[in-house]
Amino acid sequence: MLVDLHNHILPGLDDGPDTELEALLLIQNAVHNGVTHIVATPHHRNGVFNQDINEIKDSIHTLNLLLQEREILVTILPGMEVRLHADLLDELASTTLTIAGSHKYVLIEFPTHHIPQFTESIFYEMQLKGYIPVIAHAEKNEEIRRHPKKLFNLVTKGALVQVTAASVTGANGKDLQRFVLKLCQHNIVHFIASDAHGVHIRPFLIKQAYQVIEHKLGKNFVNYFQQNANHVLNGVEFQVFQPALIGKI
Repeated sequence: MLVDLHNHILPGLDDGPDTELEALLLIQNAVHNGVTHIVATPHHRNGVFNQDINEIKDSIHTLNLLLQEREILVTILPGMEVRLHADLLDELASTTLTIAGSHKYVLIEFPTHHIPQFTESIFYEMQLKGYIPVIAHAEKNEEIRRHPKKLFNLVTKGALVQVTAASVTGANGKDLQRFVLKLCQHNIVHFIASDAHGVHIRPFLIKQAYQVIEHKLGKNFVNYFQQNANHVLNGVEFQVFQPALIGKI
């Protein structure tokens, strides 16, 4: 079982595919990468897209039926990529989807340039309510790249971290690749995910990413990241590697 926890495959809901055909082509791209379970995570509350839970579920149901008709062996599951905002705590139970219906893990997107000042307090309150924040594509945040210790601090307080397959492979640049691999070496990363948007632009590169991880860091890291994703899919908590303090990179 190979799980992808972060992507944009639902047609017409955000900046992913526009049509069902484009979505099916992207899903086939995922299958070629060995993916068996795709958690669809359309953007939510990012200033452009606001999602409706039922619309997401309906879209997933339609796609799963099409996949069954075509005998494409992959399962789509619900989720959201939720931009961190001040009212998040009030919306968690009503207008937010957890990852794969886990009722526990929430994929959280930071702004590109900074970490909001209320991040620690919201993450703390989330965890008191039984939720676990998963920081989406953490390596893309400029403040985290300048001050990786701030990401380390969030991890030591219970947050989990996802990085993007394209950053691991070097498709997003060699500097970002070096940064991501350093985060992995220091046990500050818990998941590799595609963040796929389209077949030609930002496709699934998760197979290639795991090949890089195995070559650079070893098979144990591959197993760790894949098993972590499986645990999230099953909605269970799991033991993470002890994070190590990291300085400027």
